[in-house]
Formats: sequence, C-alpha cells, structure tokens
Amino acid sequence: MKTYTRRTLAIGVTLAVAIMPGAVSATSASAAPAAPHPDRTAAKTAAPENYDARHDPALAGTLSTRAAMLAARPPASLHRMRSELGDQGIVDMDPLTGTPRQVAKLDGFLTGPSHKPAVQVARAYLKAHADLFGVDPATLRLRRDYVDIAGTHHLSFLQRVGSVPVFGNGIRADVARNGALIQMTGSPVRQVPADLAGAKLTGKQALDAARQDAREARSTTRDKAQLVAFQTASGLRLGYQTLTMQSGYLHVVDAQTGRILYRQSLTQKDAGPDALVWDNYPGAPAGGKQRRVSLRKWVSPYATTLTGNSSHVFTDVNDNNLADPGEEVGQSSPGHFRYPMKDYTQQVGGLCSAQFRCTWDPKTPFSWQANRAMDATQALYFTSVFHDHLRDAPIGFTRAAGNFETRDGDPVQVNDLDGANTADGLPDDAHVDNANMSTPPDGTSPTMQLYLQPAANSTPEEDPYIPSDTGNEASSVYHEYTHGLSNRLVVDAAGVSTLNGPHSGAMGEAWSDWYAYDYLQNAGLEKDTRAPGELVVFEYSTAGANTIRTEPLDCSVGAPAAVCPGTPTAGSGGYTFGDFGHISRRGPEVHADGEIWAQTLWDLRAALGSKLSESLVTRAMELSPADPSFLDMRNAILIADRVVAGGRHQKAIWKTFAHRGMGFFAAVVDGSDTAPVENFSMPPTRNSAKSSVSGTITERDSGHPAAGVAVTFGGHSSGFAGSYAAVTDARGHYKIKNVFIGTYKKVSAGGAGFDRQVKTVKVTRKPATVNWTVRRDWAASQGGAQPTDFNGVDNSGFGCGPSQVIDMSQGTGWSTDAVITSGTAIEPRFVTIQLPATITVSAVEINPTGNCGDDPSASTGDYRVETSPDGTAWTVAATGHFGPANRDKMNPVSLTAGTAGVKFVRYTMLGTQVADEGGSCPSQSGGCAFVDTVEVGVYGAAA
Repeated sequence: MKTYTRRTLAIGVTLAVAIMPGAVSATSASAAPAAPHPDRTAAKTAAPENYDARHDPALAGTLSTRAAMLAARPPASLHRMRSELGDQGIVDMDPLTGTPRQVAKLDGFLTGPSHKPAVQVARAYLKAHADLFGVDPATLRLRRDYVDIAGTHHLSFLQRVGSVPVFGNGIRADVARNGALIQMTGSPVRQVPADLAGAKLTGKQALDAARQDAREARSTTRDKAQLVAFQTASGLRLGYQTLTMQSGYLHVVDAQTGRILYRQSLTQKDAGPDALVWDNYPGAPAGGKQRRVSLRKWVSPYATTLTGNSSHVFTDVNDNNLADPGEEVGQSSPGHFRYPMKDYTQQVGGLCSAQFRCTWDPKTPFSWQANRAMDATQALYFTSVFHDHLRDAPIGFTRAAGNFETRDGDPVQVNDLDGANTADGLPDDAHVDNANMSTPPDGTSPTMQLYLQPAANSTPEEDPYIPSDTGNEASSVYHEYTHGLSNRLVVDAAGVSTLNGPHSGAMGEAWSDWYAYDYLQNAGLEKDTRAPGELVVFEYSTAGANTIRTEPLDCSVGAPAAVCPGTPTAGSGGYTFGDFGHISRRGPEVHADGEIWAQTLWDLRAALGSKLSESLVTRAMELSPADPSFLDMRNAILIADRVVAGGRHQKAIWKTFAHRGMGFFAAVVDGSDTAPVENFSMPPTRNSAKSSVSGTITERDSGHPAAGVAVTFGGHSSGFAGSYAAVTDARGHYKIKNVFIGTYKKVSAGGAGFDRQVKTVKVTRKPATVNWTVRRDWAASQGGAQPTDFNGVDNSGFGCGPSQVIDMSQGTGWSTDAVITSGTAIEPRFVTIQLPATITVSAVEINPTGNCGDDPSASTGDYRVETSPDGTAWTVAATGHFGPANRDKMNPVSLTAGTAGVKFVRYTMLGTQVADEGGSCPSQSGGCAFVDTVEVGVYGAAA
C-alpha cells in the first residue's frame, strides 16, 4: 500500500485476502451524466477477433477431462514411447485428437544419423509408431520439404479424406543435416474416415458467410473457397476454407450449417492499438512527456475497452468495484487510445509546476473528467509494462508462480479514479491520498484502487500532494503491483499470503518500493549516483518532498542529515535494524519500518548488481517461511544465493546485512517482535567452538511439564539447516546442539497457546542448562480458542478482524467502526471468545492500543469484560477505562466476579481515547471513526 499522512476509511491495506471485498461505498453519490461513449462508432465497425472452434471455452472442461484421463491412464503406445525416450523425453498429447502434438527429446534426437532421404526417415518413424500417431504413413501426402541454411529438413505431411485435405492437423517432421530425426509435431487426426457427408452450402455461400462474419462489405478478385475437413470435439466435419481479402481473413465455414469454425485475421497491425503515455510522471525530467506507443502486445487490435492480457482498467468513480455504464474507457478513434493530457498546472498553481504537472482541480467538481480517459489509459500502460518486467528473467513472476493473466481468469482489476464522484463531483475524504492493492490467492483477480489527491478544497499545508491521479505516477502503480508479487510468493501451503505481521508487513511495503525504483533506475527514469539521498519515493505525488516516506530510498548508514533527515525518534542517516519501531512517532508502523528493509536491499543491489539482486530477492520470497521476520528473509536470501549462484556471494550478503544491524547475533523472537536486537557481527568461522543448551519447561499455573513448547534462538530459528530450535517432549524436556559460543539476547520459549518468555542466554564451552516457567493464555487461537460472535464492521480482509485480538501478537489487532452516539461516546463493539477448556480465571490482560494504521485516539477507552460457563448466562467480571499510559502493553484488569467455571469470555469496547487526546467528534481523529484493541489474554488453571 502507498499510504499518506491523511488517514481515511479507505485505508487500503495490502494484505492478501481470501475473499474480495465488495462493499459499495455508503457515501457514493450518483454519477454525473456520462459523456457520449467514445467507442460506440468504433465498436460497430471493429473487426472480429480470431476464433478456433477447437479451442472454444465451452470445450475447456471436456478437453481437461480428456487430458487428465490420458495422463492417468495412458494407452500402451504412449507408455512405450515415454519409456523409449527416457527421463528427458517429451510426449505432449493433444486431448482433442488423442495423438501427440510433439514428440522430442531434450537430451538427444529421436533417431541416430542416417544416409536415407529425410522423407524416408520420417515415414519409417511414423510406421514404427503408427499406434501412437494413429496414421498410416502411406496415406500422407508430402506438401513441403524445406531445407534451412543449417541444412535441416522441415517436412510437412497432409492428411486427406478422399481428395479433401484435413485443416490444421497433419504432421511435421524435422530432420537434421546428418539424417537424425529431431522431432515430430502436428496432432494428426486418428483413423481418418473414407469420406464425409456432402456439402449443403456452395463455395459462394461460404464466402458470403465469411464476409458477413468479417463485416466486409464487398468481395475482391483474390477471394476464394476450397473444401477442407475440420476436426471438432465430435469428429471431422466438412467445411470450406475461405479467403476474403477486403480486410484480410481466413475462415473455415461448416459446409452443412454455415457456422464459423475458424477465423484468422491475416493482417498484422504492427502499430496495433496505440496510446499516448509517459514513462514516469507528467513533467518528469526523464519520461515526463507523452509519447505514442503501441499497445499491440498487450491489447487486441479490436479492443473497445482497456482490457489487456494482464489487466482491465476502468474508472470506478462511484467506488462500487464494478464497471458501470460510462466507466469503461473506449478508443479515441478506431484503433487508438490517444488522449492528450489537459494541463491544470496554471489553473491550480500551488505545488503544480513544469516538473510536477497537475491533472485536475480539487476546487472544481468533475474537473477530473477532462483527463479520465487519459488517466485510465496510462494505468493500463503502467500495469502492462510492469507485468512483463516481473514476468521476465531474472525475476520470473510467471503464470506458474501465480502472476496475473486474463487467460487464467485473474487479471488485475484496476479501479482508476476510485471514488472520484462520491461527494457531488468530488472525492470524499475516504477516496483521496491513497492507492492500494488487494491480492487474493491465485485464480482470483486482485483489485488495484488508484485515488485522486489531494482532498477537495484543501491547502498544500493541510494536504501537501500534487493534484493528480495516483495512476499517473509510475512508482505508485509499480509499488501497488509489487504487492501482488509478494502476496503471491510468500504464502502458506494453500496459497494464502502470510504477510500479516509487523516484520512481513514492513517488508511488503519495502519490496514494493524497491522493485519499483529498481526498474525505474534501470530504465534511466530515475537518477541514482553514489551520492546518498537522491531517490525520493513518490516524488511526483509529493512535489519532491519526503512526505510519504521519511527519507530517500538510497540513504546509506551515516549519511548526512541534510539529505537523509530521518526522524526525531530514530535519528538521521540510513536506518539500521535497531530503528525498528522508532521511525514513526506512533511506534511500529509497516511503511516506516519498511524503510529499513528497503534501504538494506538497495545496499544489496549496489553490492551485487540489479539483475542478481532481483533474482535473489525474488527466490528468497519463494523460500521464505510463513510470516517471516527480517532475519528469516535475510537467511532466505543467503539460501537463494546457494541455489542461484552456488553460494558465491555469501560474504557480500552477510556484510550488507551486518552493516544494517542484521548481523549474526541480531535477534528477534519472531516476525511480530517489534523490539529487535541489532548486531553488526559477521558469522563465526566454520571451525569456531560450539556447545549445547538444554532444560525443562513447566506450566506456571499447574506446575506440570509443558509439552509442545518451542524453544528458539532469535535470528537463528527460521527453519533452515543450522537453526537453533527444539520442542519440548511429554516431560517438558528439550535440547539444542551445535550452538556457536556467544551471547544470544533473545532466546524464547512459547507457542501452542503459551505466552512467550524471553531470556538472554550466554553459551560457553560448558553445556548450558536453561529452565523455563511458562504461562498459558487460554484465549489464544494458537491454543484452540476461537471468536464465536462479534459486532461492528469486519476488517478481517485488511488483517484487522476479531481473530487478531487473540493471535498472541502485539503487532496486530482488532479494528472496527466507531459509530458516534453523542460527544465521543460510541455504540458498544464486542467479541465473544470460546476457550478450549473450562478454567478458573486468575487474570485477564488487555492491550487496548490503536492499530490497523489508526492513530492512538482509536485505542480503547472504556471497556467491559464478561464471563460465562455456556455462552448464554453472563457475569460482569471487570469494567474500567484505559488511557494513554495503557497503550503498547498488556494491562492486568481487576476481576470482581465470574472467575470460576469459565468457558466463554466477552470483551466489549465501550469508547475510544479521543477525549484523552483532548479531541472531540466529529474530527479527523481516528477514534471518531474506529475503535481498536491489540490483544486480549485470559489466564488460569483448567477446572
């Protein structure tokens, strides 16, 4: 997510969600009367796209079933061929014909050298494998024997039904100069019949049908028709192959019914649909002028909307996530999307300038309409360019990796100008100063929302952003698109993103900045020399100021404050690991903390080069454990180097991370630890002394051995080889061997519902004994608790749902809507938690802090805790008020009743801390719109 200082309802958190949000904005106003749709005339005359009945979408299920059966129960001939070709053989079967579309070998040729003519070599192979290919080679007619400059024969054999050729199937054979058969291709029709039913149409009628289909008004002297046999899912059919040359089309028309079986445009429109775009942003020193580009490789020549091969762009001005009438963008003229930008720079003034040109007037309703089509076309161009960049080597975000493709049913749905008309021709406060990307698991389209900036009728001091659409800025679009990359690569076994914690969320933002500027710098669109402080992130949106990020991406450790100012809470210069949680004055925050990771990766790029870094960073995502910490991902990059480059860059990688405080003895408890220990050490040498750590863990409330508790060394427990980790057995015992001698500041014991305990452990040559006493949190979802009921808006899709209040993480929490009743009072918001066992409660602890990007005023103020044995009869166990002093920690609450026989706990947020901040509602305070709690813990002994 690209986030700004203004907090709105449309926070735009970029966590992957399993179900796409589809709520209609409650504030949406009716759209202004739509202008005449610019593609109406073009749509009537646009030539049809190519079509092949053999690949009709209606056949997809049938062909998929056939392919599965061929794979699961291969015929004997296929089994023999695969055995003959070996491990690197290719036998690619066509489910339509049940014959091979390719037979080849990656480690050799199909036959050895031969002095026989190439035709005889090919026919002999077909005869030897007639049962697989399903043809009698004697019935094949050689159509062509082409010899290329390397001496290879390329032979084409036609199949025939009587005297009628079979269209599009047949067999091709390639024979090397030395007579060796290279491969066979073609999908021949098995067991061609002796004849077919006669034609009911004449050739002239077939030509007329083809011309009508191609929308051609007249014939030419080059038009022709000939009979062919066309393979369909139900067998061969007689048809006419026609050429109609007014527009240049080849058809196959069913000779019985007149149905179009095949359509192919013979005209290569090299220019294709074209558009006016810039490569960076309006006015940029490099890539800031509109230029004409072809969209041909992304958009059909006959497209009438901005639907490409990987994204669909429309202007969702009412924010209902649907392309309503008037929201699609059509061609400016047949075959073109050329929309010059209307420049509002002089009209608006303020931050607008020749370098930062403005595209709308926030004081004039509907002024965004003038550039609506231009904005959307630009977004189509940016998303298409970046799709290809991420797809290609060395990044390799391909279809197999889970990228976004129209043919796979999950193109990016780009909602440009999102909510531009939600306040009578202007965007309301929920639809400005932001952009986001929601990425569900592979197979479902993600949604990218691009908003206008700044807020209507605001001043640069109140809202210091260039009046424009965020989709006009390459770095903004590329940043959002990269969220799709990271959320599709760092996933669990079901393909659901695990970028949910403070560390992984921060890395998600950092990757988005890094991939965007890596591309822009390689393309020569952004300048980066050895001098620090040159790469201002989102410089167009901010008119060159560090308004969205606290300092430039290329700030090195120790850089001068003049160019790398940092923050009062973290200091100046490039950030190090110890700055985590201190960059933002509000504490841990994914965009602020992400700057540490982004700057570290920029150092890595300087050390290893862009291409190798792109490869290692991407491969590391694929190797990552779930919900990684910075140190987990450091380790993943080290592992990726061994995979990609044989480990040749281990020292350089360690040096880069150690310089940023992520050295060998750096430590975190896990990916939710917001107080990491930084360390600048390189790893011990291979021959350094090692020892062991062992001990026993007991439960605090019962004194019994605690089984299933994990003991981990922060920064050394990511799951890779050499991790320092163990799990207690039934007696509560554990032992970790081969630990390098040294001091480890974050060794922890916890998990499975037990609160994590952290110790500093000094490992010497003598084996260390470290015992633990842990406390079970019966409300923890890790231990079997679950929310059974709640009210208020469910923000689970943004990673801030009710389940986050019992996830044992101090970095995530529950956030819902605060509906003001009077003053700062709100409607109560509750969550009911079912415990995994009936217990006697000894303590309840709560962290009431604002989260999900909300400011501290959204922290819970007044609260109530109730308990129940059955979820029906409730007893009030505690009430009270949390203030600013209670934030960012677990607070014990005083229990007055209802402690015995407890199976259910209900926690209710009765108010926010707006008044504690000295504020009132309505206002811009987060607590006037949201009420939050980070965590609820319940302790005691099983009844």
